[in-house]
Amino acid sequence: MEANLLTPMFTLLGTLVGGLVTFAVNRQQFKHQIKALQQQYKTEYMAEETARHFLSHKSFTDRSFDVLKKHLGGFEDDELRKILVRAGAVRTYREDEGEWWYLLSRTGERIEKFQQRG
Repeated sequence: MEANLLTPMFTLLGTLVGGLVTFAVNRQQFKHQIKALQQQYKTEYMAEETARHFLSHKSFTDRSFDVLKKHLGGFEDDELRKILVRAGAVRTYREDEGEWWYLLSRTGERIEKFQQRG
């Protein structure tokens, strides 16, 4: 009777150990995949962070596209525009002054500055 009881216990133990090993292996693979994706998109992520930095300057709510392009070199114009949109920026045009960008989160501050100018 003891032999009949030991077999299911060893089966259960083997299943638990196998499940834990599978869990550990899958967890490691998942961590590795996350690191690989972070490396793959690092350039774009850092470009978005840099764009936010320039558009968050306390003295300037707006930046011209030319200034942003100068500081975020290495991107085609449309690629840079996509980066700016992902960073939370909005494009606007000024009369005869070209393309300007600002962070959507700074809209209130921007409106206040333009009202103070008259």
